[in-house]
Amino acid sequence: MRAFVILWRLGPIVASFMRDYRRWILIGGPVARSAEFHERRAARLVTRIAGLGPSFIKMAQLFATRADLLPEQYVAALSTLTDQVPPVSRAAVHEQIQKAYGRTVGTLFERFDEAPIAAASLGQVHFARWNGQDVAVKVLRPGVEALVRKDMAVAGPVLRWLYRRFPNAHLRNAINVVEEFSQRVWEEMDFEHEAANAVEVRANFRGNPRIAIPRIVPELVRRRVLVMEYMEGIRVDRIAPIAGDAPGNPRGVVSSVMELYLQMMMVDGLFHADPHPGNILVAADGRIVLLDFGMVVRVPRELRRNLVRTVFAAIRKDVPATVAGFRSLGVIAPETTDGEIMGLAERLFEIAYTDRTMRERIELLANEVVATMYDWPVQLPSEMVYFARTAALIEGLGVKYDPYFNPIGFASPIAIRMRSRIMQSLAEPGEAHPVDWPTMVGAAAGHVAGMIVHAGRQFLSALAAELNEPGGFSMSRLVGTIAGTSGTDRGRAVEMATSRRPGAGEDERRAVPMLLAGD
Repeated sequence: MRAFVILWRLGPIVASFMRDYRRWILIGGPVARSAEFHERRAARLVTRIAGLGPSFIKMAQLFATRADLLPEQYVAALSTLTDQVPPVSRAAVHEQIQKAYGRTVGTLFERFDEAPIAAASLGQVHFARWNGQDVAVKVLRPGVEALVRKDMAVAGPVLRWLYRRFPNAHLRNAINVVEEFSQRVWEEMDFEHEAANAVEVRANFRGNPRIAIPRIVPELVRRRVLVMEYMEGIRVDRIAPIAGDAPGNPRGVVSSVMELYLQMMMVDGLFHADPHPGNILVAADGRIVLLDFGMVVRVPRELRRNLVRTVFAAIRKDVPATVAGFRSLGVIAPETTDGEIMGLAERLFEIAYTDRTMRERIELLANEVVATMYDWPVQLPSEMVYFARTAALIEGLGVKYDPYFNPIGFASPIAIRMRSRIMQSLAEPGEAHPVDWPTMVGAAAGHVAGMIVHAGRQFLSALAAELNEPGGFSMSRLVGTIAGTSGTDRGRAVEMATSRRPGAGEDERRAVPMLLAGD
C-alpha cells in the first residue's frame, strides 16, 4: 500500500522529468521547458514530498544541496523543506515518555510545555523543567521507524530499476544519496547515539567562548527520548543586519559559523552533518548555539588532508592544484580527464572572485557553466555531500547580510588563522608537516596581497565619497567613513566620485575615478 501511495504521488513528476529528454519517454526529442515551468514543477514537487511524510522530507533536505543533480529552481524549492511536518499529538508524546522512563510526564518533570518548541521530520522538542533546571525534551515521532523502513524498501529498488532502463550520471548519484540516507537515518533516530555525539562535540569546543553546545542530562538518555540543557537563541538566518563586527552582529556571526565548521571539518574530524538554520542559534551574548547531533560523521585524516590542500589551492587561485584536489576528493568521476574540466575551473575562479553580487555570480554560473556541467559525470562522495550542505548554509547566510559576499575570500583569513591547529591535527605520529609549508605561505601571501588591495580600494572609495560631501573635506569624517565602508558603499562612492560636485576642480574630478579604476 505504501509503495502505491509513493508511486501515485511521485510517478507523474518522474514522468515529467523523463519527458524533458524524450517527448514520449522512450522516443522523440526533448520537450522545451521554460523557467516558469521549472518553477511550477519545483513547487509541485515540494508539495508532493511534504505529503509523503518524514523520511521523504529528510531525503529532500539532502537533495536540496545537490546542485550536481538538480537545476537551481529545484534546489531552492527543496531547501524550504526543513520543518514542514505537523506536531505529534499530546497523547502520543506522553506515551513515548512513559515508555522510556516508566513514569508519567507529571511525576518526572516539574513543568512540561505541551506545545513543542520545534517539530521536525523525525522528532519534536518540548520545553520542560527537571530538578530545577530548564531542559529541552526531544521525543521521537511514534511509528517513524516503521515508516522509514517501508519508504526505504520502495525508494532504493525503484531508483535502481529506473537506472537499469535509463542509465545516466544523475540517477546513479541519486541512488548514492538514497543509500547514504538509508544508512545515516537509523543513527539519527537513535537518541543514545545522538547523546554520545553531543558529548564529544561539546568536549571539542570546551573553552571556546564563541560556541555553545547543550549539556546532555546523562540519567535521562533513552533511545527514543533525550533530555538536554535548554538554550535560547535566535535562528542564525533571522539576525537583523546591523553595522559592525561585534560577536552578535551578522558578519561576526557568519565568521563564527564558518570557524565552527572549519574546526569540525579540518581539525576535529567529527562533523555536524545536518547544517540548516534551525539547528544553529545565536544566543543573547553572541555565542553560536549548535543543536541536533543525530547526524554526525567522522572525517578520516586522509580526506581532511586532501580537503586542506584543495582549500588552500583555491585560496591561491591555483587552478591545476584545485582540479587535482577535486580529483583526490572523488568529486570528479574517474572517466573524466583533467583537460575536460580545466577550462571550466578557470571560468569558475573568474566568476568566484569577480566583484559582483552573489545574485549576479549565480546568473553567470547558470548561463555559462551549469548547463555544461550537467553533461559531465560529476559526483559527490558521501562526506562531500555534507560539506556541500555546510557551504550552502554559509553562502546563504553571507549573502543575506552582504550582497557582495565571497565565500572563498571570506574563508581565507579564517583558514589561515587556524592553520597551526589544522596542521597539528593532520600530522601522523613523528610527521612534522603533512602539508607543504610553501603551500601555506603562498596562500597566506595571496591573502595578504588581497587585503592590501582591498584596503587601498576602501581608502580611495572613502576619499571619493568625502570629496563629494557638502562643506568640503574633513579628515575625521574620512576616518569614520573608512571604518564603516562596505561593498555597497564602494559602489556608491564610485558613483559619487564620477559625478560633478559643484566647486570641484577639473583635475580633482578626473583623478578620483582614475584612481578607483586602478589607472
